[in-house]
Amino acid sequence: MNKSNVVALSGPAESADPLTELLRQGARELIQKAVEAELAEYLDSFQDRRLEDGRAAVVRNGHHPERELQTGIGPVTVKVPKVRSRDGNPVTFRSALVPPYVRKTRSLEAALPWLYLKGVSTGEMEEALEVLVGPDAKGLSASTVARLKRQWAEEYEHWRQTRLDRDRWVYLWADGIYSGLRAEDAKLCALVIIGVNDRGQKHFLAIEDGIRESTQSWREVLLGLKARGMNSPKLAVGDGAMGFWAALDEVYSETRQQRCWMHKTGNVLNYVPKSVQPKMKQALHDIWQAATREDANAAFDRFEKTYEPKYPKAVQCLQKDREELMAFYDYPARHWQSLRTTNPIESTFGTIRHRTKRSKGCLSRDSMLHMIYKLGQCAQKNWRRQRGFNYLAKVVQGVKFRDGEEVVTANQGVVRSTG
Repeated sequence: MNKSNVVALSGPAESADPLTELLRQGARELIQKAVEAELAEYLDSFQDRRLEDGRAAVVRNGHHPERELQTGIGPVTVKVPKVRSRDGNPVTFRSALVPPYVRKTRSLEAALPWLYLKGVSTGEMEEALEVLVGPDAKGLSASTVARLKRQWAEEYEHWRQTRLDRDRWVYLWADGIYSGLRAEDAKLCALVIIGVNDRGQKHFLAIEDGIRESTQSWREVLLGLKARGMNSPKLAVGDGAMGFWAALDEVYSETRQQRCWMHKTGNVLNYVPKSVQPKMKQALHDIWQAATREDANAAFDRFEKTYEPKYPKAVQCLQKDREELMAFYDYPARHWQSLRTTNPIESTFGTIRHRTKRSKGCLSRDSMLHMIYKLGQCAQKNWRRQRGFNYLAKVVQGVKFRDGEEVVTANQGVVRSTG
């Protein structure tokens, strides 16, 4: 095993770590799929053994009681399938991956990150499984490994063809995920889009290979979403990468733009000495945490007057996206926390960014995409509905909001109700 591809994990005492929990879920799913692949191969070996009426003589017959494998990141449950013979000749299925009576894995804590970063859908799956449960995994045949590889690839390909026109998509979050790993001479990047529908459900909509977040790469991603039936969202949230916004203008020209305040804050602070950063950061917070657009504009003007004389580049970095940074004020206040940053993406993949170590060897781009897809799907199962989801239908209907509050036209004038 190439040690340079292993991600350092925390110990068992830190089991609340979200990446650890994702890996545990992924381990359960992977082991189960591997055992099912073993069973499929085992049943294939009996294809010529038939009853007089043509039915298969050996068939699956439920599962043995669920077992817990103790691992370095906590218990992982496994269900081993059973088979039965219809012709009276005894048969027994034994998994090479999870032999009878095994209750403890070997080096799972080290194996899982490597398996996700390099083993999924690549030629090293057998080696990954060997590290997962020890030398007994050598019993896995090449056809079993090939079956697993096809299954992971098919899952990803099926997902990226799924139709999106059954939902009305209200908001998008877009970002480029740099894993810290490298393939050939290029840093690996995945273009990720998360959307929320009018019922408040968040879903990954795209995880695609990208080249330096170029306009062409983002154009292909957005055109793919359009071909799958996605409507024009009301608002898209992302960082200042020009590639995404240029592509959005072409493909979804009616969608408004909201710049991510987290990215913008980091970009602005990069132009000033560290000694100045704490005060400047607070001044930036005063802008986007203001209760109204008027208060935010006043705080923005103060920022310009305070810092432009000594740090003009920092101020210019903020000024160029002024309107796009303030777009959230025209949407329900209950949504502001989600709309001001790309946090839905950052919170899912932040741990991966911090813990991956640069690989000395080449890493397949497909492997990276499948890794992000699988971790993303695990995370998505635990996502809560969008805060203030009952206001999403109003946003879709074009109801106007000012400073986070709904604007309702009445005979007496304008009445504002809290959003």
